[in-house]
Amino acid sequence: MIRFADLARQHESLRPEIEAGISRILASGEFVLGKTVTAFEKDFAAYCGADFGIGVNSGTSALHIALLAARVGPGDEVITSPFTFMATAAAIRYTGALPRFADIDPKTFTLDPARIEAAITPRTRAIIPVHLYGHPADMDPILDLAARRGLIVIEDASQAHGALYKGLRVGGIGDMGCFSFIPARTWARAVRVESSSPTGTISPSAPGPCAIGAIPVSTAEWTASKARCWV
Repeated sequence: MIRFADLARQHESLRPEIEAGISRILASGEFVLGKTVTAFEKDFAAYCGADFGIGVNSGTSALHIALLAARVGPGDEVITSPFTFMATAAAIRYTGALPRFADIDPKTFTLDPARIEAAITPRTRAIIPVHLYGHPADMDPILDLAARRGLIVIEDASQAHGALYKGLRVGGIGDMGCFSFIPARTWARAVRVESSSPTGTISPSAPGPCAIGAIPVSTAEWTASKARCWV
C-alpha cells in the first residue's frame, strides 16, 4: 500500500528538534500563548515578508477574522475560487456575507484574474485568491483590479506555505494573508517551526486601513502597534 502521506516518516528526521522544543515548552509551563508563540508570530511574519503575524486557533478562524477586519458583513459579497477547501467559503458565510465564485485557470487551478471582474457587484467587498498545491495565484492582475475597484485582497495561503510569486512569498502580497498548520498542508519550501503555536496565522502585509489592530480570540488578545483597524 502506498500511503497518501507518511507523517511518521517525516517526523523521524525532525524528531530531535521537535522533542527538544516540546521539552522546553513543558519546562516553561507556557502551554497556551507565551514567549514561544510570540516568537513564532514574529519569525513567520518575517519569513512571509509581512509586518506582523497573529496566531489564532485555525486557518478557518484566520480567514474569518481577516474578513471581519476588512469590515465584511451581512449583505456583502466576497469573490473567491470554487476550487478550494470548504473553509474558504465557510469563513465568508460566518460573517453573514455571501461567497461569489469566479472560475479557475485550468492550467494553474487558481483563481483566473480574467474572470473576476464579471463577478463584481455593488455588494463586493473583498477578493480571496487561493494559492493551491504550493502554486501561487496570479497576484498582479488581481491586485490591480482590487485597487481600481476599491476591494480588499485576502490571500488564502493555507496550502502554499513558502511559495514564491515573482520573488515574493505568498501571504505577504495582498492586504492580509491566512495560513493553516495542520500536518496535511502543502509546504512549498522547508520551514522549521519549533513552538507550541496556534494552528492558524494571519499575516497583514502592510499597516493601513485593513491591518489588524487587536483581535480577541477565546480569552486571548493579540495587538500590533502599527495597525489602525480594530475589530
